[in-house]
Amino acid sequence: MEQLILWNQYWVWFTLALVLGVLEVLMPGYILLGFALAAGLIGLVFAVGVGPAEAMMNSLPVTLSVFGGASLLVWLGLRHYFGRREGQVKVWDKDINDN
Repeated sequence: MEQLILWNQYWVWFTLALVLGVLEVLMPGYILLGFALAAGLIGLVFAVGVGPAEAMMNSLPVTLSVFGGASLLVWLGLRHYFGRREGQVKVWDKDINDN
């Protein structure tokens, strides 16, 4: 009887992406959004079976490494897209106590 391994099932990663997405809505800040999108990408890789799916299927460390790398790339993309805009930070030229 073959043991069911949950971490290489696509629906587990899609569920993780959904949970992290809901937590991002409850606690906004674009922190969990990168992890949610990366979990969705890993779920898509497992569902379609392309890319590093074969290497990830049999190794949890490889899967977590790919997830970490995907999270970093997604976070950098979000940072580039939603990053600080010009004029967003207020710079004080004069102190309130100056006369």
